[in-house]
Amino acid sequence: MNTLPTDPAQNLARMIRCASVTPADAGALELLESFLKPLGFHTERPVFEAAGTPAIENLLATRGTGGPHLCFAGHTDVVPPGPEDDWSLPPFSGEVKDGELYGRGAVDMKGGIACFVAALARLASRGALPEGRISLLVTGDEEGPAINGTVKLLAHAEARGQRFDACLLGEPTNPNALGDMIKIGRRGSLSGAVTLLGRQGHVAYPHLADNPTRRLAPVLQALLGTPLDAGTARFQPSNLEVTTVDTGNPATNIIPARVSIRFNIRFNDTWTAETLRAEIVRRIEAGLGVVKGMNGASLYEIEWREPVSDVFVTSPGPLVEALSGAVEAVTGRRPELSTSGGTSDARFIKNHCPVVEFGLVGRTMHMANERVALSDLETLTDIYETFVTRWFAAQS
Repeated sequence: MNTLPTDPAQNLARMIRCASVTPADAGALELLESFLKPLGFHTERPVFEAAGTPAIENLLATRGTGGPHLCFAGHTDVVPPGPEDDWSLPPFSGEVKDGELYGRGAVDMKGGIACFVAALARLASRGALPEGRISLLVTGDEEGPAINGTVKLLAHAEARGQRFDACLLGEPTNPNALGDMIKIGRRGSLSGAVTLLGRQGHVAYPHLADNPTRRLAPVLQALLGTPLDAGTARFQPSNLEVTTVDTGNPATNIIPARVSIRFNIRFNDTWTAETLRAEIVRRIEAGLGVVKGMNGASLYEIEWREPVSDVFVTSPGPLVEALSGAVEAVTGRRPELSTSGGTSDARFIKNHCPVVEFGLVGRTMHMANERVALSDLETLTDIYETFVTRWFAAQS
């Protein structure tokens, strides 16, 4: 009897039944271990924690001891499902309806993990697993603060002498159909808050106060009025979005002492975090006109939020070509090489080895009725199986 986890749908259904809403593991990593050990993987389950954050379980699994080293990275934690009444099937049931498997994490991203495990199991069942090392780097802290997850798991692996030659991250990258898109990079992300300062007072005596909201419009215009850039060969234009404007003042008869503007910038390779910070300060001061108010006091304060996600791109080469070729061989479509979208744990992995992302269609991720077509699970498993074979072949 074949006990290897060769069926991606069965793998995924079992994983979905582990209600691993960040930071809970709910047995997800133990289940993944049970899939991998029959394939010859040695597993570790390090737990990381930091002040003010929950302890997080992680998994490092490695098969083989020498030769080229391929890593597959992902996460078993999921976002909350929301009201169960919004779902056609219970969000942690892993049930199938009309050829689709429903459940929180189906595409983001337990589905990718389930398919990669199935791909390895199918290779093993034919005695076709390549010579070399394969590791899985799986965290339970991607949807949360991302403090006790991949970044520490990478350091843990490095401290044990693990060096990866390449990494595939199984995030859902395809907008509409499998074969649409490979992510070869990500824009950077920088968040901050500028507080315009004034003097509190009674609205009936404005000459005794200094209302900072009078300076709000020109500062917003300075921040938003001119594009940061026009985009580059690999990246779309950088973009600043204001996310909140707040005086913290609930009264209608008080002039506020301050007004805060919070913002996030998704930036391309025109900028570094340092040059972008300098540009934002320049724009704020241009909007203010003068930066000192009554008694020489500063008219603004700025706070930069950590961590910053750096922009990166993985250049075309054996990794990109092996994955693009595998996608085309299975689907008949040459995928777009994209740097669009938000951040992912690739921002940590790129400091250790080249990394690309390819997974399921992401149209229902984080929604009620998150689901994946059973046919897509089979196709992605075929792609991963072909990719593993091609990547190792290219290393010889």
